[in-house]
Amino acid sequence: MTLQFKDVNVVITGATGVIGSTFVRALVGKGANVGILGRSEDKMIQLQDEIDKDRIQTVRLVADVLDKTALVQAKAIFNDKFGKVTVLINGAGGNDANATTNDETYDETGNHTFFDLTEEGVDKVFKLNYSGTFLPAQIFGKDVVESKKGTIINISSMNAFTPLTKIPAYSGAKASVSNFTQWLSTYFAGKIRVNAIAPGFFETNQNKALLRNKDGSYSARAAKILSQTPMNRFGEPEEILGTLYWLMDYDMSGFVTGIVVPVDGGFSSYSGV
Repeated sequence: MTLQFKDVNVVITGATGVIGSTFVRALVGKGANVGILGRSEDKMIQLQDEIDKDRIQTVRLVADVLDKTALVQAKAIFNDKFGKVTVLINGAGGNDANATTNDETYDETGNHTFFDLTEEGVDKVFKLNYSGTFLPAQIFGKDVVESKKGTIINISSMNAFTPLTKIPAYSGAKASVSNFTQWLSTYFAGKIRVNAIAPGFFETNQNKALLRNKDGSYSARAAKILSQTPMNRFGEPEEILGTLYWLMDYDMSGFVTGIVVPVDGGFSSYSGV
């Protein structure tokens, strides 16, 4: 059986998260050489032990996506082991409690309203999501452009289309990722393709506190999300893989660039009535 991405060189940021690690497992299974980029080496080792005990198809790239020097060093490590990067998947991102309101609408008597959000919290969210996409694209993108048929795939969010309540900074930051995807696709037009995936609602370590009560039952927010999702469930990370494969494969999507693909169970298509 021919492996779809045999010897394709891929770097994935945010690679130890729920979605990122799903990408790592799947692409190693399809023959790719994968740079696992993140801040926790222990999590990387655990992932390698699970899928690549001999370290033949993976390499650990311990780096913060906001540290340009560390990214340059990570690129050198990857290049030394596998050669030039063909595909970059920007999966790093996240939110911060100091950029999140407690209530969906303003209550003068409430705690942690819009007026209590901190500059540091908002700045952290924008840096992690936007700069954390911009900088890896700068560092690893040079290899991708030289590969001619390479691609950059960013991870945006449904927040980018319509902002969700409580999380103004995260919604704005992900909108900037979508905008940057379109800008970069035009800038590199005819050289490489740049697209984004916008996952809908998936249970991750990042959002579990918002979606589950302490007893494990769905929170009121989770119930509201499901009421607006025609498929009436949360997604599984593996359900993003088909879109990822399509965008990576030049033969399948060679004329596709500058788009943001929702993988959302119908959330974006439902008006609520």
